[in-house]
Amino acid sequence: MKTKNFLPVLLASAIVIFLLACSCSKNTVDNNNPVIVPPVAPGPNEVDYWVTSASQSILLQKQTGVLTFGTTSNVYSFIDVDSAQSFQTVDGFGYTLTGGSAALINSLPVGTKINLLQELFGSGAGSIGISYLRVSIGASDLSASVFSYNDMPAGQTDETLANFSLSKDTVDLIPLLKEILQINPAIKIMGSPWSPPVWMKDNGSSVGGSLLPQYYDEYAAYFVKYIQAMKMNGITVDAVTLQNEPQHGGNNPSMVMSAANQAEFVKTNLGPAFQASGITTKIVIWDHNCDNPNYPITVLNDPAAKAFIDGSAFHLYSGDISALTTVHTAHSDKNLYFTEQWTGANGTFSGDFMWHVKNVVIGSMNNWSKVALEWNLASDPAYNPHTPGGCTECKGAITIGAANVTRNVGYYIIAQASKFIPAGSVRIASSTAVNLPNAAFKTPSGKKILLVLNESTAATGFNIRYKGKWVNVGIPASSAATFIW
Repeated sequence: MKTKNFLPVLLASAIVIFLLACSCSKNTVDNNNPVIVPPVAPGPNEVDYWVTSASQSILLQKQTGVLTFGTTSNVYSFIDVDSAQSFQTVDGFGYTLTGGSAALINSLPVGTKINLLQELFGSGAGSIGISYLRVSIGASDLSASVFSYNDMPAGQTDETLANFSLSKDTVDLIPLLKEILQINPAIKIMGSPWSPPVWMKDNGSSVGGSLLPQYYDEYAAYFVKYIQAMKMNGITVDAVTLQNEPQHGGNNPSMVMSAANQAEFVKTNLGPAFQASGITTKIVIWDHNCDNPNYPITVLNDPAAKAFIDGSAFHLYSGDISALTTVHTAHSDKNLYFTEQWTGANGTFSGDFMWHVKNVVIGSMNNWSKVALEWNLASDPAYNPHTPGGCTECKGAITIGAANVTRNVGYYIIAQASKFIPAGSVRIASSTAVNLPNAAFKTPSGKKILLVLNESTAATGFNIRYKGKWVNVGIPASSAATFIW
């Protein structure tokens, strides 16, 4: 847009270097990272915004200054936000509460634990508002040991599931979930199995193998018993996936499950079993990488299976996040979920923060996902606990060592969205801009949220335009900012 005179241009393009004191425990300043400060506008502030920089000099810090919408011309590009165009409703942002995560959190001193749970799941000013959790059905590889809810001595079976028990989860996971539900009764929980009981599998092992067709009915009953037992403990399971990473049989525990197997199991066994028991828990397929959208499409192409299926879940250890839109295009009446992405011992804060915010949060939301979940919520300083053969480098969003809690990159990846975008928000339209991937939302209270990532290595200014007016804002180099108005 051409300007009428030079004064607004000079004012809008002024770059001021000032100290940004972090409100977190690290009070460092990056003096080489200038922030574009728009001219002070008359009137009250209309836009709040919070920034996290990949350099860690700013960690989820609210910025100061007066930002007011107007029509003053300037040289900066526009991100247009249009609340008249709406897309999917957001169920939430969060993590997998692994068995190991639960045990570590429960090991904290009582006061520290109470404060941490309020910070993670509360709605106050000092909270990040996690609104969605994934849990494992039985053990995941980040449990201290391998188990199912119906383990039997070698060579024995239990077709009636008479020995079904959640006893191992009653030690840490279930008590912690009850405490979390006291803080946020509306939090949604998804369950995912890593392996059924080994007596149901063709290799008799917790690692790999496939579900024997002769036990399809028993495994469907296993899901029913799990959901009912969790409900008896006061925990509603909103959704279940059929199998974590069904094309990766090398983990401990794990199982391989083909698209044909999932379609057959859902339409013949699990769907009818849920229906007969009056269970409304959502059935979600796939729960694996973005490199194979044909898998969930194949399952959904079976009309009898599709009738019982709510949607498909994805990870991004390979493939491209646009795979979610590929599935949405093929079956637009079914939901999409982004359920797992790890940060590892050898990753950097900068690299992980930039990649995950772009792909896991902004990318999944712009490709129709209802949730954006990172992997494990907590680990200890040595990346424990895990099963024999489980992940030895999975870094929790927080590290718990004795009574100490350290917030890692995964914490800030999710917090940059979860703190501001509550469950029930709706994604709305926002335009693309060079080096500024973004996603916009309207909250249940009517607030507009714009999450923007500055991929440039220089501080960048731009305009947020909404309903014919705009506000000139700036983001430090390699940083994410969440704007609220």
